Amino acid sequence: MTAILPKPRRLGARDVGRLGAHGMRTRPLRAVLSALGIGIGIAAMVAVVSIPASSQQALRDQLATLGTNLLTAAPGQTLMGEDAALPESAVPMVARIGPVTDVSATGMTSATVRRTDRVPATETSGISVVAARTDLLRVLRGTLHLGKFLDGVTENFPTVVLGSVAATRLGIDDVGGRVWLGGRWFTVIGILDAVPLAPEIERSVLVGWSAARAHLEFGGHPTTVYVRATDAEVENVRAVLGPTINPQAANEVQVSRPSDALAAKRLTETSYNALFLGLGGVALLVGGVGVANTMVISVLERRREIGLRRALGASRRQVRGQFLAESVLLSLLGGIVGVLVGVGVTAGYALSRDWPAVFPPVALLGGVAVAAVVGALAGAYPAMRAARLSPTEALA
Repeated sequence: MTAILPKPRRLGARDVGRLGAHGMRTRPLRAVLSALGIGIGIAAMVAVVSIPASSQQALRDQLATLGTNLLTAAPGQTLMGEDAALPESAVPMVARIGPVTDVSATGMTSATVRRTDRVPATETSGISVVAARTDLLRVLRGTLHLGKFLDGVTENFPTVVLGSVAATRLGIDDVGGRVWLGGRWFTVIGILDAVPLAPEIERSVLVGWSAARAHLEFGGHPTTVYVRATDAEVENVRAVLGPTINPQAANEVQVSRPSDALAAKRLTETSYNALFLGLGGVALLVGGVGVANTMVISVLERRREIGLRRALGASRRQVRGQFLAESVLLSLLGGIVGVLVGVGVTAGYALSRDWPAVFPPVALLGGVAVAAVVGALAGAYPAMRAARLSPTEALA
Protein backbone atom coordinates (compact mmCIF):
# COMPACT_ATOMS: atom_id res chain seq x y z
CA MET A 1 0.00 0.00 0.00
CA THR A 2 1.51 3.30 -1.09
CA ALA A 3 1.68 6.03 1.54
CA ILE A 4 0.07 9.32 0.60
CA LEU A 5 2.25 12.23 1.71
CA PRO A 6 0.52 15.45 2.70
CA LYS A 7 1.03 18.42 0.42
CA PRO A 8 3.29 21.10 1.86
CA ARG A 9 1.28 23.91 3.29
CA ARG A 10 1.63 27.30 1.59
CA LEU A 11 3.03 29.97 3.88
CA GLY A 12 1.08 33.16 4.25
CA ALA A 13 2.57 36.58 3.61
CA ARG A 14 2.94 37.19 7.33
CA ASP A 15 4.88 33.96 7.85
CA VAL A 16 7.15 34.69 4.88
CA GLY A 17 7.80 38.15 6.27
CA ARG A 18 8.70 36.76 9.70
CA LEU A 19 11.09 34.26 8.14
CA GLY A 20 12.69 36.99 6.08
CA ALA A 21 13.10 39.24 9.12
CA HIS A 22 14.71 36.38 11.08
CA GLY A 23 17.91 36.54 9.02
CA MET A 24 18.12 40.31 9.51
CA ARG A 25 17.69 40.02 13.29
CA THR A 26 20.38 37.38 13.65
CA ARG A 27 22.93 39.44 11.67
CA PRO A 28 22.05 43.09 12.41
CA LEU A 29 25.41 44.68 11.54
CA ARG A 30 25.59 42.99 8.15
CA ALA A 31 21.97 43.96 7.48
CA VAL A 32 22.62 47.61 8.32
CA LEU A 33 25.73 47.84 6.15
CA SER A 34 23.96 46.18 3.23
CA ALA A 35 20.95 48.47 3.56
CA LEU A 36 23.24 51.50 3.72
CA GLY A 37 24.20 51.19 0.06
CA ILE A 38 20.55 51.08 -0.97
CA GLY A 39 19.80 54.02 1.33
CA ILE A 40 22.51 56.21 -0.18
CA GLY A 41 21.24 55.59 -3.70
CA ILE A 42 17.60 56.26 -2.78
CA ALA A 43 18.55 59.40 -0.81
CA ALA A 44 20.42 60.75 -3.83
CA MET A 45 17.51 60.05 -6.14
CA VAL A 46 14.94 61.65 -3.81
CA ALA A 47 17.10 64.75 -3.37
CA VAL A 48 17.80 65.08 -7.09
CA VAL A 49 14.08 64.97 -7.88
CA SER A 50 12.91 67.12 -4.94
CA ILE A 51 15.49 69.92 -5.04
CA PRO A 52 14.65 70.99 -8.63
CA ALA A 53 10.94 70.80 -7.74
CA SER A 54 11.62 73.15 -4.82
CA SER A 55 13.62 75.44 -7.11
CA GLN A 56 10.82 75.55 -9.66
CA GLN A 57 8.25 76.36 -6.98
CA ALA A 58 10.48 79.16 -5.69
CA LEU A 59 10.72 80.50 -9.24
CA ARG A 60 6.93 80.37 -9.65
CA ASP A 61 6.48 82.20 -6.35
CA GLN A 62 9.07 84.79 -7.32
CA LEU A 63 7.52 85.40 -10.72
CA ALA A 64 4.08 85.63 -9.13
CA THR A 65 5.44 88.44 -6.97
CA LEU A 66 7.49 90.22 -9.63
CA GLY A 67 5.07 89.57 -12.47
CA THR A 68 5.70 88.04 -15.87
CA ASN A 69 4.15 90.99 -17.69
CA LEU A 70 7.30 93.14 -17.75
CA LEU A 71 8.82 93.95 -21.14
CA THR A 72 11.98 95.90 -21.90
CA ALA A 73 13.00 97.75 -25.00
CA ALA A 74 16.57 98.78 -25.77
CA PRO A 75 18.37 100.21 -28.80
CA GLY A 76 19.85 97.73 -31.24
CA GLN A 77 21.98 98.49 -34.29
CA THR A 78 21.31 100.30 -37.52
CA LEU A 79 21.57 98.67 -40.94
CA MET A 80 25.08 100.15 -41.16
CA GLY A 81 26.14 98.31 -37.98
CA GLU A 82 26.19 101.43 -35.81
CA ASP A 83 24.62 101.73 -32.37
CA ALA A 84 21.04 102.95 -32.64
CA ALA A 85 19.31 105.33 -30.23
CA LEU A 86 15.78 105.42 -28.90
CA PRO A 87 13.85 108.68 -29.45
CA GLU A 88 13.25 110.98 -26.49
CA SER A 89 9.51 110.50 -27.00
CA ALA A 90 9.73 106.73 -26.41
CA VAL A 91 8.05 106.75 -22.99
CA PRO A 92 4.99 108.87 -23.86
CA MET A 93 4.57 106.96 -27.13
CA VAL A 94 4.55 103.61 -25.34
CA ALA A 95 2.11 104.93 -22.73
CA ARG A 96 -0.47 105.37 -25.50
CA ILE A 97 -0.65 101.61 -26.14
CA GLY A 98 -3.98 100.49 -24.68
CA PRO A 99 -2.95 97.38 -22.69
CA VAL A 100 0.12 99.14 -21.21
CA THR A 101 -0.42 99.81 -17.51
CA ASP A 102 2.95 101.36 -16.57
CA VAL A 103 6.04 102.57 -18.38
CA SER A 104 9.33 104.04 -17.22
CA ALA A 105 12.89 104.34 -18.49
CA THR A 106 16.56 104.77 -17.70
CA GLY A 107 19.21 106.50 -19.77
CA MET A 108 22.91 105.72 -19.79
CA THR A 109 25.32 108.60 -19.12
CA SER A 110 29.03 108.90 -19.80
CA ALA A 111 29.80 109.81 -16.18
CA THR A 112 31.69 107.58 -13.76
CA VAL A 113 31.21 107.28 -10.02
CA ARG A 114 33.86 106.96 -7.33
CA ARG A 115 33.85 106.82 -3.56
CA THR A 116 35.97 109.99 -3.32
CA ASP A 117 37.63 112.42 -5.68
CA ARG A 118 40.97 110.83 -4.76
CA VAL A 119 40.15 107.61 -6.62
CA PRO A 120 41.43 107.55 -10.24
CA ALA A 121 38.76 108.13 -12.88
CA THR A 122 39.53 104.76 -14.48
CA GLU A 123 38.46 102.89 -11.34
CA THR A 124 34.77 102.50 -12.13
CA SER A 125 34.26 99.14 -10.33
CA GLY A 126 31.90 98.12 -13.11
CA ILE A 127 29.23 100.59 -11.96
CA SER A 128 27.08 102.48 -14.45
CA VAL A 129 25.64 105.93 -13.93
CA VAL A 130 22.13 106.18 -15.37
CA ALA A 131 19.38 108.75 -15.44
CA ALA A 132 16.17 107.38 -13.99
CA ARG A 133 12.55 108.47 -14.03
CA THR A 134 10.77 108.82 -10.70
CA ASP A 135 8.30 106.00 -11.46
CA LEU A 136 11.03 103.42 -12.20
CA LEU A 137 10.84 101.64 -8.83
CA ARG A 138 7.07 101.20 -9.12
CA VAL A 139 7.30 99.74 -12.62
CA LEU A 140 10.03 97.28 -11.60
CA ARG A 141 8.21 96.46 -8.34
CA GLY A 142 11.48 97.03 -6.57
CA THR A 143 11.95 97.75 -2.88
CA LEU A 144 14.17 100.08 -0.92
CA HIS A 145 16.72 98.73 1.52
CA LEU A 146 17.34 102.15 3.03
CA GLY A 147 16.24 105.74 2.47
CA LYS A 148 13.90 106.84 -0.29
CA PHE A 149 13.68 106.85 -4.06
CA LEU A 150 13.87 109.80 -6.42
CA ASP A 151 10.77 112.00 -6.44
CA GLY A 152 9.59 115.19 -8.07
CA VAL A 153 11.88 117.26 -5.87
CA THR A 154 15.07 115.23 -5.46
CA GLU A 155 15.28 114.37 -9.17
CA ASN A 156 16.27 118.02 -9.79
CA PHE A 157 19.17 118.03 -7.33
CA PRO A 158 22.54 116.20 -7.15
CA THR A 159 21.19 113.16 -5.34
CA VAL A 160 21.57 109.47 -6.14
CA VAL A 161 20.01 106.12 -5.33
CA LEU A 162 22.40 103.15 -5.32
CA GLY A 163 21.68 99.67 -6.59
CA SER A 164 22.46 96.88 -4.12
CA VAL A 165 25.64 95.75 -5.90
CA ALA A 166 26.79 99.32 -6.53
CA ALA A 167 26.44 100.16 -2.83
CA THR A 168 28.54 97.14 -1.88
CA ARG A 169 31.27 97.95 -4.38
CA LEU A 170 31.41 101.57 -3.23
CA GLY A 171 31.51 100.52 0.41
CA ILE A 172 28.36 102.46 1.32
CA ASP A 173 25.88 100.90 3.73
CA ASP A 174 23.86 103.93 4.82
CA VAL A 175 22.19 107.00 3.36
CA GLY A 176 23.44 110.52 3.85
CA GLY A 177 26.93 109.90 2.50
CA ARG A 178 28.37 111.30 -0.72
CA VAL A 179 29.90 109.98 -3.92
CA TRP A 180 32.06 111.74 -6.48
CA LEU A 181 30.18 111.83 -9.75
CA GLY A 182 30.70 113.90 -12.88
CA GLY A 183 33.18 116.22 -11.20
CA ARG A 184 31.01 117.05 -8.17
CA TRP A 185 29.57 115.51 -5.02
CA PHE A 186 26.20 113.77 -5.06
CA THR A 187 24.32 112.84 -1.89
CA VAL A 188 23.12 109.26 -1.40
CA ILE A 189 19.43 109.30 -0.48
CA GLY A 190 18.56 105.61 -0.97
CA ILE A 191 19.86 102.08 -1.43
CA LEU A 192 17.83 99.46 -3.29
CA ASP A 193 17.28 95.79 -2.60
CA ALA A 194 18.02 93.28 -5.36
CA VAL A 195 15.92 93.64 -8.52
CA PRO A 196 15.74 90.13 -10.09
CA LEU A 197 13.96 91.21 -13.29
CA ALA A 198 16.37 94.08 -13.89
CA PRO A 199 19.80 93.05 -12.59
CA GLU A 200 21.42 95.93 -14.45
CA ILE A 201 19.80 98.29 -11.94
CA GLU A 202 21.66 96.54 -9.11
CA ARG A 203 25.00 97.60 -10.64
CA SER A 204 23.91 101.19 -11.27
CA VAL A 205 23.87 104.59 -9.63
CA LEU A 206 20.53 106.27 -10.37
CA VAL A 207 20.39 110.00 -10.90
CA GLY A 208 17.23 112.04 -11.47
CA TRP A 209 16.36 112.65 -15.13
CA SER A 210 16.49 116.43 -14.74
CA ALA A 211 19.67 116.37 -12.65
CA ALA A 212 21.38 114.19 -15.25
CA ARG A 213 20.53 116.75 -17.95
CA ALA A 214 21.79 119.60 -15.80
CA HIS A 215 24.97 118.10 -14.34
CA LEU A 216 26.00 115.11 -16.47
CA GLU A 217 25.41 116.30 -20.03
CA PHE A 218 22.69 113.70 -20.50
CA GLY A 219 20.92 114.07 -23.84
CA GLY A 220 17.55 112.69 -22.76
CA HIS A 221 17.53 109.55 -24.94
CA PRO A 222 16.42 106.48 -22.94
CA THR A 223 18.54 103.37 -23.26
CA THR A 224 16.10 100.98 -21.60
CA VAL A 225 12.32 101.32 -21.52
CA TYR A 226 10.47 99.21 -18.96
CA VAL A 227 6.87 98.38 -19.81
CA ARG A 228 4.12 96.69 -17.81
CA ALA A 229 1.11 95.35 -19.73
CA THR A 230 -2.01 93.41 -18.84
CA ASP A 231 -1.21 89.71 -18.56
CA ALA A 232 -3.50 88.65 -21.41
CA GLU A 233 -1.99 91.17 -23.84
CA VAL A 234 1.73 90.85 -23.11
CA GLU A 235 2.57 89.15 -26.41
CA ASN A 236 0.47 91.60 -28.41
CA VAL A 237 2.20 94.55 -26.75
CA ARG A 238 5.55 92.88 -27.37
CA ALA A 239 4.75 92.71 -31.08
CA VAL A 240 3.93 96.43 -31.42
CA LEU A 241 6.48 97.83 -28.97
CA GLY A 242 9.28 98.28 -31.52
CA PRO A 243 7.14 100.00 -34.18
CA THR A 244 5.59 102.26 -31.52
CA ILE A 245 8.92 103.42 -30.09
CA ASN A 246 10.58 103.99 -33.46
CA PRO A 247 8.07 103.88 -36.33
CA GLN A 248 10.73 104.69 -38.94
CA ALA A 249 13.12 101.92 -37.85
CA ALA A 250 11.36 99.32 -35.74
CA ASN A 251 14.18 96.83 -36.43
CA GLU A 252 16.53 99.04 -34.40
CA VAL A 253 14.59 98.31 -31.20
CA GLN A 254 15.33 95.15 -29.23
CA VAL A 255 12.38 93.91 -27.17
CA SER A 256 12.77 91.25 -24.48
CA ARG A 257 10.87 89.69 -21.60
CA PRO A 258 13.05 89.53 -18.44
CA SER A 259 11.00 86.76 -16.82
CA ASP A 260 12.08 84.44 -19.66
CA ALA A 261 15.72 85.15 -18.85
CA LEU A 262 15.10 84.54 -15.17
CA ALA A 263 13.51 81.17 -15.92
CA ALA A 264 16.42 80.26 -18.22
CA LYS A 265 18.90 81.19 -15.51
CA ARG A 266 17.16 78.94 -12.99
CA LEU A 267 17.13 76.14 -15.57
CA THR A 268 20.89 76.55 -16.01
CA GLU A 269 21.42 76.31 -12.27
CA THR A 270 19.78 72.86 -12.27
CA SER A 271 21.53 71.58 -15.40
CA TYR A 272 23.59 69.09 -13.38
CA ASN A 273 20.51 67.24 -12.12
CA ALA A 274 20.91 64.47 -14.70
CA LEU A 275 24.51 63.94 -13.57
CA PHE A 276 23.53 63.66 -9.92
CA LEU A 277 20.65 61.36 -10.82
CA GLY A 278 23.15 59.13 -12.62
CA LEU A 279 25.41 59.11 -9.56
CA GLY A 280 22.41 58.16 -7.45
CA GLY A 281 21.71 55.29 -9.85
CA VAL A 282 25.32 54.11 -9.55
CA ALA A 283 25.05 54.21 -5.75
CA LEU A 284 21.82 52.24 -5.98
CA LEU A 285 23.49 49.66 -8.22
CA VAL A 286 26.37 49.31 -5.78
CA GLY A 287 23.84 48.89 -2.97
CA GLY A 288 22.02 46.18 -4.92
CA VAL A 289 25.29 44.32 -5.48
CA GLY A 290 25.95 44.57 -1.74
CA VAL A 291 22.56 43.08 -0.94
CA ALA A 292 23.10 40.26 -3.44
CA ASN A 293 26.50 39.54 -1.92
CA THR A 294 25.04 39.47 1.56
CA MET A 295 22.32 37.06 0.49
CA VAL A 296 24.78 34.70 -1.24
CA ILE A 297 26.94 34.58 1.90
CA SER A 298 23.81 34.05 3.97
CA VAL A 299 22.90 31.01 1.87
CA LEU A 300 26.37 29.55 2.35
CA GLU A 301 26.34 30.16 6.10
CA ARG A 302 22.85 28.78 6.61
CA ARG A 303 23.12 25.54 4.68
CA ARG A 304 22.30 23.46 7.78
CA GLU A 305 19.25 25.62 8.49
CA ILE A 306 18.08 25.16 4.90
CA GLY A 307 18.69 21.41 5.07
CA LEU A 308 16.83 21.09 8.35
CA ARG A 309 13.84 22.99 6.99
CA ARG A 310 13.79 20.84 3.87
CA ALA A 311 14.01 17.69 5.99
CA LEU A 312 11.04 18.86 8.06
CA GLY A 313 8.94 19.27 4.94
CA ALA A 314 9.64 22.79 3.64
CA SER A 315 9.28 22.96 -0.12
CA ARG A 316 11.72 24.57 -2.52
CA ARG A 317 9.18 27.34 -3.04
CA GLN A 318 9.05 28.10 0.69
CA VAL A 319 12.83 28.26 1.01
CA ARG A 320 13.03 30.46 -2.06
CA GLY A 321 10.34 32.74 -0.64
CA GLN A 322 12.18 33.03 2.69
CA PHE A 323 15.42 34.31 1.15
CA LEU A 324 13.66 36.49 -1.39
CA ALA A 325 11.62 38.09 1.40
CA GLU A 326 14.78 38.72 3.41
CA SER A 327 16.40 40.46 0.43
CA VAL A 328 13.33 42.62 -0.23
CA LEU A 329 12.98 43.56 3.44
CA LEU A 330 16.67 44.45 3.56
CA SER A 331 16.28 46.74 0.55
CA LEU A 332 13.04 48.24 1.86
CA LEU A 333 14.82 49.14 5.08
CA GLY A 334 17.48 50.94 3.06
CA GLY A 335 14.81 52.55 0.86
CA ILE A 336 12.84 53.95 3.79
CA VAL A 337 15.98 55.29 5.44
CA GLY A 338 17.10 56.72 2.08
CA VAL A 339 13.78 58.51 1.58
CA LEU A 340 14.00 60.04 5.06
CA VAL A 341 17.58 61.16 4.44
CA GLY A 342 16.63 62.58 1.03
CA VAL A 343 13.74 64.51 2.59
CA GLY A 344 16.09 65.90 5.24
CA VAL A 345 18.72 66.93 2.67
CA THR A 346 16.11 68.60 0.47
CA ALA A 347 14.51 70.44 3.39
CA GLY A 348 17.88 71.66 4.63
CA TYR A 349 19.00 72.84 1.19
CA ALA A 350 15.66 74.53 0.48
CA LEU A 351 15.82 76.29 3.85
CA SER A 352 19.35 77.53 3.15
CA ARG A 353 18.18 79.01 -0.17
CA ASP A 354 14.91 80.34 1.26
CA TRP A 355 12.88 78.06 -1.01
CA PRO A 356 9.71 76.17 -0.20
CA ALA A 357 10.47 72.47 0.30
CA VAL A 358 8.60 70.43 -2.31
CA PHE A 359 8.52 66.62 -2.29
CA PRO A 360 6.90 65.08 -5.38
CA PRO A 361 4.97 61.91 -4.47
CA VAL A 362 6.73 60.11 -7.31
CA ALA A 363 10.05 60.71 -5.52
CA LEU A 364 8.88 59.41 -2.15
CA LEU A 365 6.78 56.45 -3.26
CA GLY A 366 9.07 55.75 -6.20
CA GLY A 367 12.09 55.60 -3.90
CA VAL A 368 10.54 52.85 -1.80
CA ALA A 369 9.27 51.01 -4.89
CA VAL A 370 12.68 51.13 -6.56
CA ALA A 371 14.28 49.77 -3.40
CA ALA A 372 11.84 46.85 -3.36
CA VAL A 373 12.55 46.08 -7.02
CA VAL A 374 16.31 46.21 -6.43
CA GLY A 375 15.89 43.88 -3.47
CA ALA A 376 13.87 41.40 -5.51
CA LEU A 377 16.44 41.38 -8.31
CA ALA A 378 19.37 41.16 -5.91
CA GLY A 379 17.82 38.29 -3.99
CA ALA A 380 16.55 36.26 -6.95
CA TYR A 381 19.75 34.27 -7.57
CA PRO A 382 20.62 33.58 -3.89
CA ALA A 383 16.99 32.50 -3.28
CA MET A 384 17.06 30.07 -6.22
CA ARG A 385 20.41 28.75 -5.07
CA ALA A 386 19.06 28.11 -1.60
CA ALA A 387 15.98 26.36 -3.03
CA ARG A 388 18.13 24.00 -5.12
CA LEU A 389 19.95 22.61 -2.08
CA SER A 390 18.81 19.08 -1.20
CA PRO A 391 18.36 18.15 2.50
CA THR A 392 21.17 15.56 2.44
CA GLU A 393 23.58 17.96 0.70
CA ALA A 394 22.76 20.79 3.11
CA LEU A 395 23.08 18.64 6.24
CA ALA A 396 26.27 16.93 5.12
